[in-house]
Amino acid sequence: MLAEKETHLMDIPSSPLGTSEGSLYEDSTPPTTPASSPLFGASRGDELASSSFPSSSATYNLSSEQRVHDIPGVATLWRSSEGQFKNVCVVGAGYVGGPTAAVLALHNPSIAVEVVDRDPRRIQRWKSRHPPVHEPGLDNVVRVARDGAEFVTASASIAAILGDAKRKPNLFFTCDSASSISRADMVFVAVNTPTKTFGLGAGKATDMTAVDEAVRQIALHAKPGAVIVEKSTVPCGTAQRIRQMFSTLRPEVPFEVLSNPEFLSEGSAIDDLVKPDRVLIGSSGTPAGRRVAAMLTSLYSTWVPASRILEINSWSSELSKLVANAMLAQRISSINSISAICEKTGAEVHQVAKAVGMDTRIGHQFLKAGLGFGGSCFRKDIASLTYLAESLGLDDVAEYWNQVNVMNVMQRNRFARKVIDRFEGNLHGRKIACLGFAFKKDTGDTRESLAADVVRLLMEERPMEIAIYDPYCQEEDILRELEVVLGTHTEKNSVVKVLADPYLACSQAHAVLVLTDCDQFRNVPTNPRGRSLLAYQSSIARADQEVYDSLAEVIMTPVKPEEETWTFNGISYRLVPQEDCAADCASCRSTSSRPATAEPLEWARIAYNLKEPKWVLDGRCFLDVREMEKLGIHLDTVGRRPGAIQSSDTTSVGI
Repeated sequence: MLAEKETHLMDIPSSPLGTSEGSLYEDSTPPTTPASSPLFGASRGDELASSSFPSSSATYNLSSEQRVHDIPGVATLWRSSEGQFKNVCVVGAGYVGGPTAAVLALHNPSIAVEVVDRDPRRIQRWKSRHPPVHEPGLDNVVRVARDGAEFVTASASIAAILGDAKRKPNLFFTCDSASSISRADMVFVAVNTPTKTFGLGAGKATDMTAVDEAVRQIALHAKPGAVIVEKSTVPCGTAQRIRQMFSTLRPEVPFEVLSNPEFLSEGSAIDDLVKPDRVLIGSSGTPAGRRVAAMLTSLYSTWVPASRILEINSWSSELSKLVANAMLAQRISSINSISAICEKTGAEVHQVAKAVGMDTRIGHQFLKAGLGFGGSCFRKDIASLTYLAESLGLDDVAEYWNQVNVMNVMQRNRFARKVIDRFEGNLHGRKIACLGFAFKKDTGDTRESLAADVVRLLMEERPMEIAIYDPYCQEEDILRELEVVLGTHTEKNSVVKVLADPYLACSQAHAVLVLTDCDQFRNVPTNPRGRSLLAYQSSIARADQEVYDSLAEVIMTPVKPEEETWTFNGISYRLVPQEDCAADCASCRSTSSRPATAEPLEWARIAYNLKEPKWVLDGRCFLDVREMEKLGIHLDTVGRRPGAIQSSDTTSVGI
């Protein structure tokens, strides 16, 4: 699941709460913000100028007689103008806040969506052509919502309604937290919630520092009646915790708190947002709570079918997120435990996974053996669930879930031990190449990278060099993550090298470790994406299925630079040209130094430059053994006994 990258919160004003309340109440507006509100004032000096955002009554020149809800492609554009609020603030511009805000803005063009973060570098990157988050399809969404666009082509019925209208910008990024929060009708909290590294519950409990700071800032600046929405992954009971904080900080003003956890997978986050399995909205269950839950439902209903929006109580919503991640991680650890048995017998783990996954009671997803799960979600959420069970006196439950994390660590240790054993326990004078560093494919997120742990274990054997290549990760992010596991030793700086060319990384290596299942690394024809946008459960009504498919198909279509147009839901947009970066732009230099990542690796070229006996160790169980043997490569794969003859059935079960 996609979790929040470390998010720097907004600058903390020096004035106490009491000194701000007078101006706060004077500036507060009702949920329907008029065109004269501060949102459209020229005094802000940022993107939210009076000419940048249309009033809902004139945006698309629609008459009351026209039934736009019956026209695909226009319903999304128009229905949002019927909502009960106009301004949304997202606190946190990380892996959750940024993409979530972009998709909300895209589907609700008459609502202003502001993303606030106190890190000016991150905000500047969101405003530039180099977003700090890599996700397929994200650039298209951000450009249309952030910069606006012209409608260039549409069906005749849609064109008749749109006329000469233009899509106005409604996605904004800023460090001005006070102003953004003060005009928001709804504030999403999407900040980092890592595991505590100190004090009571260290290693298991959730560190709520960022959440508490965000809540204090919201209490300081929010207008009466604003709705607070938990988007971060938080412990069960956090909504109640926030209500208590507000009752202390603003006892005279009622606020409602909703739980709306994200269920995003990095590498397919836009896909997940456009076609969510479900949207959970947890409320207090009071009449006021149900009322604001309906408001949030209206925000999502512009593109999500009602059958997929589930309103429950906030306790259940918060716990559901932890349990969902724990059960998905449990499946990964379960199949990895079986892979260890397969390596000692004649069984092949991909065959076992396929056979077991055909049982409809089990299903095939998350039964792919490999190095285990990484990233900032599964491990910390299982730790949080474990700590919750312990705090409730349920030690047996805590021990059960903790074992999922234990097995995950053992899988990484077992793989590193296999590498060391290949060289009789001696890596001195040898070069090891690592293909992939991100915790999964199609992302540049290095947090809790599986590769980092493998590198740490190999470094204990003092190899001559460890060369790392990843098509999406930045060198500075890789080195920062390695500092977490290796420390700032000079030895690391001389041994570990991050290279932008995979062939240079593998040249003269004694072994190549494949640590992510990036499509570029495959040596067999690439299958369609593991989670196809067109393959959804039959429980979705056929009408909803067709709408979802059209949404998802076009949102992932890359924008070709020579065209600068993008088609979404039956409408083509002419994108606004992006400003050129400064001559010293570090992101441009990093991008230009990398070869095209779309082309698959030429394994014959890699094999030619490998040291004998040409070892490749597949940590993702997706390379073809026979193809490697043709190149003179010895392939050691997770979940398969070394030297065993590979079955003709090489189909692996993807996540």
